[in-house]
Amino acid sequence: MSQSKLPPPSELQALKKVAIEAAQVGGEILQKYTKAGFAIEHKTRLSLVTDADKESERTIVALLKQAYPTHQILAEEEGIHSAQQSPYKWVIDPLDGTTNFTHGLPLYNVSIGLEYEGACIVGVVFDPTRPELFVGVKNEGATCNGQPIQVSRIAELGKSLLVTGFGYDIAESGDNLDEFCRFTLRTQGVRRTGTAAIDLCYVASGRFDGFWEMNLNPWDTAAGTVILGEAGGKVTSYDGAPYTIYSKQMVASNGLLHEAIIDVLGQSTKK
Repeated sequence: MSQSKLPPPSELQALKKVAIEAAQVGGEILQKYTKAGFAIEHKTRLSLVTDADKESERTIVALLKQAYPTHQILAEEEGIHSAQQSPYKWVIDPLDGTTNFTHGLPLYNVSIGLEYEGACIVGVVFDPTRPELFVGVKNEGATCNGQPIQVSRIAELGKSLLVTGFGYDIAESGDNLDEFCRFTLRTQGVRRTGTAAIDLCYVASGRFDGFWEMNLNPWDTAAGTVILGEAGGKVTSYDGAPYTIYSKQMVASNGLLHEAIIDVLGQSTKK
């Protein structure tokens, strides 16, 4: 994105500050519920929501509305919070990794991305369990807890560690099972964390070398794509076309492995 499509630098810094504050407040709420307990609702057999998700989202939305009352907000649980037109749209996942959270697995986060004129320019992912705060701002780089991060330099698929995820309809669709097997045989390993935001941040920081997944939602990737891009990574759809957060399929990598990952995905779909 060109500099002309960014807000003024002072405004961009203010937006980043608010995004960080909102993510940290949401993370504090999640940790409160891990100690106090929570109720679980089933949206589907595999898709869960808790009162921790709901309070985190309500609090984040209220904070953003107070700071920027004219901005649009898209959140996982309640959808669009403002119908008015604005060049800004906040895209929120108040608890990414809900299944992990409900099982007491400390691998979940708050993810907050910001679109400006249709492109994501700020991304904040806060993992309150470690704690780790990942931040990316367009043209300013990416950090974890204030330290710069970069993607790995692994250039051979056989030496790579990849990560993926599965949709909630996996039992019916079988999506990604063939791909998972193919990559497992061609790499040093494939992991599944249960949270796309963390997957993207871990590729950005070199912990993973690549990621692929289908059936994603905007709140899954809005923050992570900024962080990864600013860390030197590459993001496309499965066919190599430009990725937007409204795409359903994503390939994310350190850039060096990108074509190899797309090639394996192509083999998997040619049946």
